[in-house]
Amino acid sequence: MVDRNLIREFQVDDAELDAALGGEIGDWIASEDDRMDRVYERTSSPFDANQLVHGKVLSIEGDEVLVDIGYKSEGMVSLNEWAEDEEKPKVGDTIEVLLEEIEDDFGLVLLSKRKADRQKDWDWVIKRYGEGDTIKGMVVRKIKGGLLVNIGEALSTSGQRGVNVFLPASQVDVRRPADIGEFVGNSIECMILKIDDARKNIVVSRRRLIEEQRAEMKRKLMSEIEEKQIRKGIVKNIADFGAFVDLGGIDGLLHITDMSWGRINHPSEMVKIDDEIEVMILNVDRDKEKIALGLKQKFASPWDNVATKYPVNSRVKGEVVNVMTYGAFVKLEDGIEGLVHISEMSWTRRLNHPSEMVSIGDEVEVVVLGINTDKQEISLGMKQTQPNPWDNVSDKYPVGKRVKGTVRNLTNYGAFIELEEGVDGLLHVSDMSWTRKISHASEMLKKGDEIECTVVSVDEERKRIALGLKQLDEDPWESRIPHQFQAGAVVKGKVTKITNFGVFVELEKELEGLLHVSELTGGDASKSAEGIVNVGDEIDVKILRVDTNDRKIGLSMKLDAQIEAEDDAAAAAGGTAADAGPRELKGGTAGGSGPLFSMDHVRGDEQ
Repeated sequence: MVDRNLIREFQVDDAELDAALGGEIGDWIASEDDRMDRVYERTSSPFDANQLVHGKVLSIEGDEVLVDIGYKSEGMVSLNEWAEDEEKPKVGDTIEVLLEEIEDDFGLVLLSKRKADRQKDWDWVIKRYGEGDTIKGMVVRKIKGGLLVNIGEALSTSGQRGVNVFLPASQVDVRRPADIGEFVGNSIECMILKIDDARKNIVVSRRRLIEEQRAEMKRKLMSEIEEKQIRKGIVKNIADFGAFVDLGGIDGLLHITDMSWGRINHPSEMVKIDDEIEVMILNVDRDKEKIALGLKQKFASPWDNVATKYPVNSRVKGEVVNVMTYGAFVKLEDGIEGLVHISEMSWTRRLNHPSEMVSIGDEVEVVVLGINTDKQEISLGMKQTQPNPWDNVSDKYPVGKRVKGTVRNLTNYGAFIELEEGVDGLLHVSDMSWTRKISHASEMLKKGDEIECTVVSVDEERKRIALGLKQLDEDPWESRIPHQFQAGAVVKGKVTKITNFGVFVELEKELEGLLHVSELTGGDASKSAEGIVNVGDEIDVKILRVDTNDRKIGLSMKLDAQIEAEDDAAAAAGGTAADAGPRELKGGTAGGSGPLFSMDHVRGDEQ
């Protein structure tokens, strides 16, 4: 073949060339040129990179397969490009390969059987599916951000055949699983979200497919579902307050209180995730698409005939299932629990907490105190199984009887004396001494003291017993004091307290009289008691008056003070000042405008 371009490069035109070579030679050259062009066109077909071509296996040497694709040079394919489960090529086989590069630096044709397979698989997918279509695939492995899913004509767990597409972790399920790796090796259905043909990328979503399927199922379910229906569902999630059950398109809530008539501490005691269970439809809110479910409602309530099984005042045995600060819950049977309030646990023991009496798991005997079927509540009592120590307490502790007890507690108004377990009496400060003024019980007693008292009164209904200590002895104000300290007598005494209205003088142990300020200063307003006497001074005083009703003695430092004849006559006769008729005395003198003295003033001054 003549290279005419080369001839033109040397500026030789066709006429000159014909003249030089002669006509026959020129014709021969032209005919040879045409013949060679036809041979080249027949033996050298045009080849482009990234083109699928068929070739014939010429030989297999080691890991290399020599393939003739009809080009001037043969191509090589690695034997590793055939999958393990795929039949290996043999000499003479025709295979389809991808022409990667026509000639490399060594003059070889680069072929790839694996890329040819991928191209065929890609073409197969693209021809049959588009965005929004549903396709089945095999999860190959977990990768960063999601899963690699193999789709195509023949699914491959290894991912060597078919098209590997990306399933984002957020699109795996409606509720993202704890570990998306659990899907590896499983066949799943997905929806194609996006196809990038240029980059040969496909993004799929299992979640979108499930949501669309569930939306249709939900629509159908909401049109059929009614209250009181029994339906099957799958437990999808468990929380502290209950379990969510998939009814097929929509989840319903099975609350912990609707799982069992009996007590359960956590929903996991009744159901497990992926359990298939039968539930009753309790309520349907079609606007909010909320469904309340129940398990226990499939069975009769044990509360239906509770009043017949556990009549009031009947004795029953049960198990302590819970202990609170205010009482203990006792299970009588599954679904039936009653409360033993802390006040109903013991007649005698003073409990700070029910755990002092019972523990969870204890079997106890109780008495049914009351039943509220509407609220499903039963009141129980433990102490009612034992005799009440306050029953017939009036017979055991009649008024006037001497009793012994232990000082259990002391207050400013008295002391509580334990007569027996569960029975206390109150010894008031006013009943501790005939003569001594007591502001707190601790002045007379200590906690734990064993003492003897007299029963003063009994209120069986209010569970109260009044005790007296001073009643063990005769009242000195009835005879001894009026005779020993007669009006007009001069006696020695010791100043124990000075107040703004007078001075208290101790005449004997636990017996005091009042020396009014007017009987101390002689009526001189410029003088005060503090300037005349001091606490601890021993002084001579004259008895002006003995008031046995109010248990008071009026004194005077004016030893020549006059005493009314009525007082003398009453005292001589063993009577009291009150026997002589009503009168008002101040400081023990007749004609005064006020009482002898007021304890209110004394207490006010002490404070």
